[in-house]
Amino acid sequence: MNDVASKVLTGDPRSIARLITLVENSSPEAASTMKDIHPHTGNAHVIGITGVMGGGKSTLICEITREYRKQGKTVGIIAIDPTSPFSGGALLGDRVRMVKLAMDEGVFIRSMGTRGMLGGLTSAVYDVVEILDASGKDVVIVETVGVGQAEVDVIKVADTTLVVLVPGLGDSIQTIKAGVMEIADIYIINKADRPGVDQAVAEVESLVDIECSNRDRKIPVLTTSAKNGKGIVALVDEIKKHKEYLKKSKEFDVQRRKRYEGELVEIIRKRLMNFIFDESKFKDKVELLIDQIFKKEMDPYTAADEILGKILK
Repeated sequence: MNDVASKVLTGDPRSIARLITLVENSSPEAASTMKDIHPHTGNAHVIGITGVMGGGKSTLICEITREYRKQGKTVGIIAIDPTSPFSGGALLGDRVRMVKLAMDEGVFIRSMGTRGMLGGLTSAVYDVVEILDASGKDVVIVETVGVGQAEVDVIKVADTTLVVLVPGLGDSIQTIKAGVMEIADIYIINKADRPGVDQAVAEVESLVDIECSNRDRKIPVLTTSAKNGKGIVALVDEIKKHKEYLKKSKEFDVQRRKRYEGELVEIIRKRLMNFIFDESKFKDKVELLIDQIFKKEMDPYTAADEILGKILK
């Protein structure tokens, strides 16, 4: 086991940060280190938080984390932000918005850019979840970027997925029902001090009645006011109940298998892309094919078949 891996397993924050950077940059050292820490993963409860922009997700995460810290649990936070077009880094930087937690040694916060990935996540998120898990964090919270209907990839990572809505969106179900509304384990109507909260709750509960008519678990709809700290204890208790439900129903193992499937596919995808575009012979070949496509001498599908045919030989 290398030095970085051994320090990550002791919870050393500098080593955790270093390994995350190596993973984000697809460093060869990252792969060997991830192999070392993988046997020590699988203990943390991974919570995904998604929903509309402006829903108060970051404030909600602060309050949830503070409640977990009161219970003596350590927390890792992965805040996915839009990517800067200049640096490639996280544009908003949730560590600024979560300044209350920054000095807590039991909390590790990392802002990450999407780097062009759709679905509200970043390609490195699977590895970062494992790193925080292996470092001894009891809870790992993944906050998606806040892009609305397309933001459903978090279900591949999380054991428990929270969908955050706010009153005053008009028809809140119609606003985002095409994607995000279908993945919730718990619905949260945040900013419940605003007018229209009762209507928002009624709309979501009507959806739940339809969606859960043939299920053994009805998805709860909770109200919170994160800025006032209201409803947080009940929310954390409901998250605990969901984890217990997953364990009892054997769904916990199903969720974990889905995560490892997603992680495996992502690793293969990244390595294939690197193989195609980083190897000099393929880079030259790709450039030649692009020229042929541009000149209408070849179509993109034939070009793709030619490249994949060489790889799969």
